[in-house]
Amino acid sequence: MSRSKHPAPGRRATVNIHDVARRARVSIATVSRVVNRISTVDPQLAKRVWKAVDEVGYVPNTQARTLVSGRSRILGLIVSEITNPFFPELVQEFENLAVAQGYEVMIGSTNYDPVRTEALIRRMLQRNVDGVAVMTFGIEEELVKKLVEQGFPLVFVDAGPELPNVRVLHVNYGGGIREAVQHLAALGHRRIAFICGPLEMRTAVIRRDAFRSAMAELGLTVPAASIVEGKHSMESGKAAMEELLKNAELPTAVICSNDMTAIGVLHALDETTHEVPRDISVVGFDDIHLAQFMLPPLTTVQMSCRDLASAAVEALRAGIEEDHPKAKQREWPIKTRLVVRRSTNFPKGTLPALEKTAARGVPRPSSNAK
Repeated sequence: MSRSKHPAPGRRATVNIHDVARRARVSIATVSRVVNRISTVDPQLAKRVWKAVDEVGYVPNTQARTLVSGRSRILGLIVSEITNPFFPELVQEFENLAVAQGYEVMIGSTNYDPVRTEALIRRMLQRNVDGVAVMTFGIEEELVKKLVEQGFPLVFVDAGPELPNVRVLHVNYGGGIREAVQHLAALGHRRIAFICGPLEMRTAVIRRDAFRSAMAELGLTVPAASIVEGKHSMESGKAAMEELLKNAELPTAVICSNDMTAIGVLHALDETTHEVPRDISVVGFDDIHLAQFMLPPLTTVQMSCRDLASAAVEALRAGIEEDHPKAKQREWPIKTRLVVRRSTNFPKGTLPALEKTAARGVPRPSSNAK
């Protein structure tokens, strides 16, 4: 009995590299160089090969490709959590940029748990990733050592060990927070409070210290009760604002270490008679997509997810690809800037605030009022 030359129903005929080579009218070696992203291949030839790949439906065998090239073309990305909208936005940008450069992405979140982080790192090593971007804004030193000892390219945010193939993204926290303080001071605010992140995180300390420095520059005092530690979450932002409301002298403005904290602050104030920004101005940090849709839209310091992701992918490629033009660059600066929306205004009772109220048709309080 003769065997059918056609595949069984529901099964797809195997397409291999020979089929691509025939369709593109090139050698198998050329197809191999193209699918392995060898940069010396003529761009027009590579375009023809990729067109043939699409036409015949060829799916490269990544395991075989790794054995041949010694590279998996997988980038690892470690983030802190996925409940904070900042990180999904960062992941999306990172993945878009990595895929455009011919890389796959392996993603994991630590949830600030050292045991989980260690397991995640182990899985990435087992998958033979080409490099890892550690975008957690705070990772324990022992775990950093485990990554560094493996000798493959690493990217950290804010700080990393002075070792070969380690690159660092330096976020200008100070510049952004200084802009926020100066913006509020220009409006007339003098009693400005700050809700920081968990102080075991290096970045939380950097942001708090930047706030103190910016206030000192303007000759403004910062009472101990005006700085409250939070956990970079909406719930902790709400709790921190409730604590600030217990102070004998209330702040006229509050700067928050991230937007999630600021959203919690807005909710805490919504449960009181205090209105934002009439009574208390609020500033966030990150500029997550949700910030512009809050009521009122949130004034915040923008730390662009796209800029972070772009720098992280570029820095990893600089460590992986021998011919990369920035192979010797160790540091990548990340800019910040203040985005002014409607959650900040003149302090209540000041002349500009009274004039603004009067312009809306609301009578100014009489100076003879008891």
